[in-house]
Amino acid sequence: MTKQRWKNKIKKQCIDAGTYQKYYDTVIETLADILATRDKAQEFWEKSGETPIVKHTNKGGATNIIKNPALAVVQDCNAQALTYWRDLGLTPRGLKMLGEKGLVNQNKGGGLADALADLGI
Repeated sequence: MTKQRWKNKIKKQCIDAGTYQKYYDTVIETLADILATRDKAQEFWEKSGETPIVKHTNKGGATNIIKNPALAVVQDCNAQALTYWRDLGLTPRGLKMLGEKGLVNQNKGGGLADALADLGI
């Protein structure tokens, strides 16, 4: 997915979760960039046969078995993205933390919901 599509999707998820704040836009843009990079690395890894381990010959001529660098990029991007998702309240833990800090836009009941709550129902 492109960076712009990720950006739109993340912003919508934040709005749906009630965590969106205008000043999160730079964080959303950074997360979108990470996810776009991850998607490119994932695509490269899939095209290369999804081999988790590859042979690498170092400067000295010795051949070693290493983790596929494309897979390493995918995993690094996923770890970075998780941190951003959490900070934006897009994980259960992140949403709970933002709710405890009063940063989540709580949807109030209204009308019937308030009346029922007043009646203890």
